[in-house]
Amino acid sequence: MKQLFIFATALVAAPLAAQNEDLGQPIQEGGEVETVMEAEDGEGLTFTITDETALEDLGIAIPGFATDADVATPANQNGTAALGKELARVITADLRNNGLFKPTGPDALPQPSFPEINAPNWPTWSNRGAEMLVHGYVRARSDNRLTVGCYLYDMALQQQLVREGWIVEPADWRRAAHKCADLVYSRLTGESPFFDSRIAYIAETGPKDNRTKRLAIMDSDGANHRFITTGRSTALTPRYSPDYKKLSYLSYVDGNPRIYVYDIGTGRQTLVTQSDNPTFAPRWSPDGRYILYSMAVNGNTDIYRVPSTGGTPQRLTDAPGIDIGGSYSPDGSRIVFESDRSGGQQCYVMNSDGSNPRRISFFGGRCATPEWSPRGDQIAFTNSSSFNVGVMTPSGGSVRILTRGWQDEAPTWAPNGRIIQFFRTERNSGKAGLWQVDLTGENERRLPTPVDGSDPAWGPILP
Repeated sequence: MKQLFIFATALVAAPLAAQNEDLGQPIQEGGEVETVMEAEDGEGLTFTITDETALEDLGIAIPGFATDADVATPANQNGTAALGKELARVITADLRNNGLFKPTGPDALPQPSFPEINAPNWPTWSNRGAEMLVHGYVRARSDNRLTVGCYLYDMALQQQLVREGWIVEPADWRRAAHKCADLVYSRLTGESPFFDSRIAYIAETGPKDNRTKRLAIMDSDGANHRFITTGRSTALTPRYSPDYKKLSYLSYVDGNPRIYVYDIGTGRQTLVTQSDNPTFAPRWSPDGRYILYSMAVNGNTDIYRVPSTGGTPQRLTDAPGIDIGGSYSPDGSRIVFESDRSGGQQCYVMNSDGSNPRRISFFGGRCATPEWSPRGDQIAFTNSSSFNVGVMTPSGGSVRILTRGWQDEAPTWAPNGRIIQFFRTERNSGKAGLWQVDLTGENERRLPTPVDGSDPAWGPILP
């Protein structure tokens, strides 16, 4: 089976080194974001995500954020006025890359004054073809932190729809921009936000037959990229814990597979389980108490569950063949996985204790790497016959193929369950990169990474 071959080729013996020697410098996490203005409901335009046409041409003007005093800040050497434009640029990119809106950024718009932020000069914007206006401000505080405010206005009604503000450390100014984009997105679509989140993935370098694979993380737009491991040991299949505080991943030390949990805040890690047997695809339970994984013993591969703090594994499947890739439903009651028990590689759903397994994929191809949507309404998967990413309902219905690359696989969901991240391997070169596609299949984009990337994992909204 090709999917098993993909996993097998990744099982390269690592150099002889202790695992703690593979960790890089601990990640310097910024301070918590403090909300200072609560969102206010309005009576303006709202849409649901099922009404795509109502959003596709929705123009949004996003001029530079104003400041009451242009002063120096560690966030931007040119001061708070320059930072205001950077904030607007990040918000514009977020909303444009989402594929639903047509935002116009600060470089093509006049700069509003500070008093105009909560009292827009409507004639300035009425002839610019925008239905929505995003105003904001950035203010330097005496404690060196920043206050960032975000306002969304309906141009037709000439009224404020929603506002919110945050106090952030200078290093976290991009988070304030992402939160503003989340505020706008949520207000206009009725959907949950996802811009203020992070993505983990495997950074790949070196020749095709001797790849160095390191664990890395970055913001949802590719900024603030950081390597967690040095590459002394091969790292695979990272996943964020439900509370974002930890990462699980598979590492090969001295050629043996081990599942680790890395604490993002402290830089410490915990060994969850290790074995001499081939081990695949650790996945968290929704409550963070357990980790699912697959292990091959005497030619039979089954799905196991182990406490995330370490302990005795429990085997959940016992059918002859290969059972791998378990992913919990959001309520933790069921698990979707792939199996060849019917003679070919297909997707199955079982209860969380391993009982009542039943096949759900009958679309004529092979089904692999299934992952349950955070909303619970769909399951993303790889059609490993054509190597494209698709979605289906938990019962296996309404199958839709979303991508048409040469080799697309390993889908992972955005926190709001509307965008899917995956990795694409280029024909002949073997180079891999991270891509995103929305549920329409129409809005596809590559996410910038400094090196090749595979095995993406989208984390939850940041606290």
